Amino acid sequence: MSGKTVLEIRNLSKAFGKNKVLDGINLAVQEGTVCGLMGENGAGKSTMMKCLFGIYAKDEGQISLFGKPVEFRSPKEALENGVAMVHQELQQCLDRTVMDNLFLGRYPKKGGIVDEARMLREANNLFSSLKMNVNPQTVMRTMSVSQRQMVEIAKAVSYDAKLIVLDEPTSSLTEREVKKLFSIVDDLRKKGVSFVYISHKMDEIFEICDDVAVLRDGKMIFKKPVSETDMNELISAMVGRSLDKRFPDIDNKPGDDYLEVRDLTTKYDPVLHEISFKVRKGEIFGIYGLVGAGRSELLEAMFGIRTIASGQLLVGGKKMRFSSSREAMAHSFALVTEERKLNGMFGKDTIRFNTTITNLEAYKTFRFLDNRKMYDAANREIKQMNTKCVSPDELITSLSGGNQQKVIIGKWMERAPQIFLMDEPTRGIDVGAKYEIYQLIVRMAKEGKTIIVVSSEMPEILGITNRIAVMSNHRLAGIVNTSETNQEELLRLSAMYL
Repeated sequence: MSGKTVLEIRNLSKAFGKNKVLDGINLAVQEGTVCGLMGENGAGKSTMMKCLFGIYAKDEGQISLFGKPVEFRSPKEALENGVAMVHQELQQCLDRTVMDNLFLGRYPKKGGIVDEARMLREANNLFSSLKMNVNPQTVMRTMSVSQRQMVEIAKAVSYDAKLIVLDEPTSSLTEREVKKLFSIVDDLRKKGVSFVYISHKMDEIFEICDDVAVLRDGKMIFKKPVSETDMNELISAMVGRSLDKRFPDIDNKPGDDYLEVRDLTTKYDPVLHEISFKVRKGEIFGIYGLVGAGRSELLEAMFGIRTIASGQLLVGGKKMRFSSSREAMAHSFALVTEERKLNGMFGKDTIRFNTTITNLEAYKTFRFLDNRKMYDAANREIKQMNTKCVSPDELITSLSGGNQQKVIIGKWMERAPQIFLMDEPTRGIDVGAKYEIYQLIVRMAKEGKTIIVVSSEMPEILGITNRIAVMSNHRLAGIVNTSETNQEELLRLSAMYL
């Protein structure tokens, strides 16, 4: 570990209108180290990195790399100067190949023509050096979120970057892929590459980081070596108060069987095979499994956006077969999707639009949409979800990832669904906001709503559910009572059909 300072940020400030997002930030990152960056959603983490990366222009302060002041005007300029960033929300050309995505904006040419042979050779060499098993000619759309995330990390490495910012890099990765990522980070750290590692996952910060910095409300609360702090201090610094426990009391009282999936098999790849289970009214039912096990596909089939080949879905003993999400919504189903940017929100529109889009009939007066009703609905959900924003007319993309998720959940709350399907509902959300969503889930269950939660986080699935169904290779491996199981049993079941 060298004593040379790679990145130094001094008195950095940034405001959007009257909202001061960053207030006099100071941070230094040493060569060959990993600096963890933590804070609640809206604390200013991503804004700070976007100022570094040339996406936002800073209002005040100075940014230096290796002792020289820099002011990048674009991400391309930052990349050319050895600064790379892997965003939490992937920004890729899904209909192009892995190879195309790696070389986008810097295609090698031979005689004025793109040299695809060189691209293939260099891509294979890159993945080989990182010990990744990726075919460069694979079309991105056919890959899982976790596979695409690893490609984006490899792309950052391919720029020979001296400083790499990883924004929630493990939010879609399997445990095996997380270990792979940490191995890559460790190898690069030994070669002098520095990292800023943005994460809400405490265990990762303590495992991979040398130092940790905490932002709260746009101010730098502290930066310390990881060895000199603990989880309680980090939580207290992030939320401004101590958080006695990670999960609320799961004190809902499930009633009779209400929802039944009977021998469900889907039509197109990846095919789910004869899935059967029952969920009680007022129950929080978890679905666990490795990435690619078929968890999201199961929720999509139940919600009418994946074709069912055979089997039945029954609600209150009545057979259902939805051919569209509109039909599922009409029968009081709601679905929070895993990838909010891709299919969970309208990124070019406002919080008000995104809050009201699923329930427009409720906001009409004399058959016409009533702006006042829509504004009131958005304000109601902002207050209920404790969303950090300036106003309902703010663009949803101006919010942090966690606050975007709160808007998405809020839009479904406006419909008062009876069956709530939630796919990774706390992905990329800070510890304080997670607790609020856990409380909301328990409250809905106590009101008699049936909740099905998919989660890749083992502590979460064990901390907020009554029972857990475990998927393995598109089959149901077993159902366990949460109070009577443990991590070892869940892992054993998830590997049953591999």
